Amino acid sequence: MRDARGDALCLPRPLRPRRAGAQAGRTLTVSEDNPQRRDTVLVVDDEPNSLRLLTDTLEAGGIQVLVATSGGAALDLLGHVVPDLVLMDAVMPGIDGFETTARIKANPQTAHVPVIFMTGLTESEHVIEGFEVGGVDYVRKPVNVHELLARVRVHLGHARAVQASTASLDATGRLMMATDTRGFLLWCTPLAEQAINRLAPGWNRDQRELPDELRHTVERLLTRDSQGASLRIEQGDGALELVLIAHYRENEVLIRLNELNPHVDAARMQAKLGLTEREAEVLLWISYGKSNADISEVLSISPRTVQKHLERIYEKLGVETRAAAAAIAIKVIAP
Repeated sequence: MRDARGDALCLPRPLRPRRAGAQAGRTLTVSEDNPQRRDTVLVVDDEPNSLRLLTDTLEAGGIQVLVATSGGAALDLLGHVVPDLVLMDAVMPGIDGFETTARIKANPQTAHVPVIFMTGLTESEHVIEGFEVGGVDYVRKPVNVHELLARVRVHLGHARAVQASTASLDATGRLMMATDTRGFLLWCTPLAEQAINRLAPGWNRDQRELPDELRHTVERLLTRDSQGASLRIEQGDGALELVLIAHYRENEVLIRLNELNPHVDAARMQAKLGLTEREAEVLLWISYGKSNADISEVLSISPRTVQKHLERIYEKLGVETRAAAAAIAIKVIAP
């Protein structure tokens, strides 16, 4: 199979007849081989011998392999299927590995895919260039297959952990997002996407660039560089609050979004949960992620009084922890 330029463009290779359940001449689907989805790696290399070695190594490790012999072919393939990881030859004719990776990272559909560079170059500036365009690691050619497989598995595991963390946040109903240190979106939970869409109708998380007002606010927030720092964007009677949670990784900043409409939200919780007005206010600010000291300042009551209200809230809701009470509150005030 070739693309419009004549470059080889390969979908998953037919597995060899020695594999259980495989027959010569056909591609074995995941559902036929294993009910669980297998990891998929795209190998981009213009050297046939290198491709063969890499493909054999990865398949022997139980990894499904896609191959492309040029940067252009890789980009075409990525328009149809998104792998879990890319092994990228740095030096190729036409679009080299650096430019190909830059384009992968510029596309919101593939920006999250880790790229490992393979290079025979020894100059440090080429290694640096690989990281600058978005690579997560590199290996030297000729490739040590044991080292390569170990590195691939580490980065596949890291990618799965990120996906699992995002899914866990989705399940809690939290409005969370992560940006890089320049303020470009890396990921966000569905509820965060909905909140941003209410701020900027038509926006969705496939767009890596945040709406202007939000992006400028994120940039200002990142200059504060202190956990718990917050800024607000006023929205009618309420506000969208951004809270800096942590620098989660070297180039990833975790931010919580709070849609603040205290009067409406507290009234809703008071009615649905059988709380007093003050208890509803305390629980509301708990759901916004505020500490007892913060709530004391907002409501002009002592921290001790906040804690007494919180104890009565636990009793009425039948819970024992702050997190459990906040989860109930979030469900009640969710749009």
